[in-house]
Order: sequence, then C-alpha cells, then structure tokens
Amino acid sequence: MVKRPKKEEYYLNISRVVSTRSTCLNVLIGAIIVKEDQIIATGYVGAPRHTSSSLEHGFCLRKKLDIPSGTQYELCRSVHAEQNAIINAARAGVSLLGGDMYIFGENRETGEIMNAYPCFICKKMIINAGLNRVITSVSGKNNLKIFYVKNWVSAWQQHDIIEDKYQYGKENA
Repeated sequence: MVKRPKKEEYYLNISRVVSTRSTCLNVLIGAIIVKEDQIIATGYVGAPRHTSSSLEHGFCLRKKLDIPSGTQYELCRSVHAEQNAIINAARAGVSLLGGDMYIFGENRETGEIMNAYPCFICKKMIINAGLNRVITSVSGKNNLKIFYVKNWVSAWQQHDIIEDKYQYGKENA
C-alpha cells in the first residue's frame, strides 16, 4: 500500500524546498501560503529584491556586529520568509484571508531541522493578513506544530506579547 503524506506534511515539505533558495548564511527558512488547498504565495529568507545578500557579501552583518540572535532585526540584510510570502501575495493582488502558512526551517551549517516559529514581527503581520493557521517544522525528524492565529490574538489580549511561549529562537518552547 502506498503511503500518502497528510496535507500538513505535504505542504510543509514544499516549504522545505522553498527554503533552499534562502540567502542567509545561518538558516534556511521557507514559507508558503495555502488557501482552499491551493498554494497562493511562497517566500524564503533573503535580501530585498535587487540588493546584495549575505551569500554575495560572504559574511553575516549581524555576526560581524556581534548582534545576538532574535534581536535588532532591522540590522539584518534579509527579509523573513513569512514576510516575503505575504509581500509576494500582495504583489500578485492575492487575498490571504482564511489561508494557512507553512514554515520550514533548517540550520544551514548542521542540517538540523529547526523550530520554525515566527518572530514577533512576523506574527503581527500574520495576524493582520487574516491567516487562520501557521504550521511549522519542529526540531526532530518529521515533526510539525500547528498554531491557530486566533489563539495568538486571545493570548496577547490576556498577557503581554513578550510572555508568548513559542518564540523564535527558543528551541525548548
């Protein structure tokens, strides 16, 4: 009997392929947005269009400036995969309302699958874009986590954003 992957695994595997286009020296992150069982946008972590990436420069600006991971995103050459997927949908005039985002992350150096949890900036964009769910890779083999965006909103109404349990860069969350 042929084993077909579940839809969540299928789309997460596609976001894994998208991640291979990443231009970050540290991580490979890919995101896709699916609406009504159709891929409507993709994005990977990379420099803005027509600008030089860390791969082209040959060094990571954040590492050069000794900036800790998860801080001062404005000093990174790259745009996050989630942001690029949302931007690419906007460029195509596609509504994201009611869609799902799939995010896959991998450490470029070790090849280990990461907890591909969106950062706070991306979470805010995902909320405002009207997405329903975010499905992410989780460190370990063939694992995924499903987040319901409405739960983020509810949690942030009750607690401060900084108390969010699932934060980008927290591998033990």
